[in-house]
Amino acid sequence: MNSGSRLNMMRCLATVVFALALTLVLAGCHGNQSGTSSGLTPVRLQLDWYPQPEQGGFFTAQMLGYYKVEGLDVTILPLPQYGSVAQQVAGGKADIGLGSSDQVLEWNSNGLPLVAVSATMQHDPQAIMVHNESPIRDFRDLEGHTIAAQTGATWLKYVTKRYNLRQTRQIPSTLSVANFLADPNYVQQIFITSEPFFAKQAGAKVRTLLISSSGYDPYRVQFASRDFVTQHPDVVAKFVKASIRGWEEYLRNPGPTNAHLLTLNPALNPAQEAYTAQALRDGGFVLGDVQTGRMDPGRWQGEYEQLKTLGILHGDFDPTTAYALKFAQ
Repeated sequence: MNSGSRLNMMRCLATVVFALALTLVLAGCHGNQSGTSSGLTPVRLQLDWYPQPEQGGFFTAQMLGYYKVEGLDVTILPLPQYGSVAQQVAGGKADIGLGSSDQVLEWNSNGLPLVAVSATMQHDPQAIMVHNESPIRDFRDLEGHTIAAQTGATWLKYVTKRYNLRQTRQIPSTLSVANFLADPNYVQQIFITSEPFFAKQAGAKVRTLLISSSGYDPYRVQFASRDFVTQHPDVVAKFVKASIRGWEEYLRNPGPTNAHLLTLNPALNPAQEAYTAQALRDGGFVLGDVQTGRMDPGRWQGEYEQLKTLGILHGDFDPTTAYALKFAQ
C-alpha cells in the first residue's frame, strides 16, 4: 500500500468505524438476548480501537467457542467515535475494557475505581520510528528534535525528565505516515506492530526504539470496574482463562482470525495482518518470559512511583487496589 492509499484509508476510517460500531452494537444486543436464553452469561468486551490483529486473541476465543466453553456469551464492541474505554466500563456500558496499566493507575487517581484483571501484553508495543539515516540511536539523541506524539503522552514526559531533554518539541501525532515519508528528519510515535509496515510498503527504510527500552514499560491490560470484579469474580476468571487460550491459539495460527477480522474491518489487508501477527510473536509482547496474562506487583509499584514522580497522579492511593493478580495465576 502506497502512502496515498494509506491516506485514503485513514480518510474513510471514521465512516468505516461508525458503520462497524453500529453493526456490532446491534449484533451485540441480539447476542446478549440469545445468551441469556441459552444459559450463557453475557459479557461485553470494549475494545480500545476498531477490530485489528492487536486484539486477535479475543476474536479467536470468540470464534472458536472458548468463551462458550466457560459459559460466557462475549460481545466484542469497537470503540465509539469520541468514546473513552474507561467511561464505557465505569458507566456500565461494557463489562471489561482494554487499556494499559499506567492508564488504570491514572483513572484510579481521577476517581474511577477500575481494576486490571490480566495482562494482554507483557510489554507495550509503542515505539518511536525514525528513518534509517537518522542520527537518533537512543532516547538521549532526541534532544533538539521534534516528535510527533499523542497529545499528553505520559511516556514522553518520562523520557523528557529521565534524559533531561530541554530542547525537544512535541507536535500532534497523526494516523498517517505521510509526513514521515516526506521528511527524512521526522520522528513519530508508533505501534511497532503497525506503522513500520506502511512505511516499508512505501519504500522507506526505518528504525524503531521501543518505549519500554527507556525504562517506561506499562502492561497492556484487561480491566473491569471494582464492583464488577467484586460481584462477578467467577465471570472475570472465566473470561481471563478463555482469553489467554485465545491468544495462545491466535499466535500459533493467526490465519483464520485474520480472515474474520477482514470481514469486520475493511480497512485492513492480509499483508498488514500477517505483519502484525509476526511482530507480536517476534517481540514476545503477549507470550513473553512469564505465564501469559500474569502481572508482577513489583512492576505495578514501580509504575505508580514513576507516575507520582512525574506529577501525573492526584494524591496518594494504594496501587494494589488498581489490579488483581488472582485471575491469571
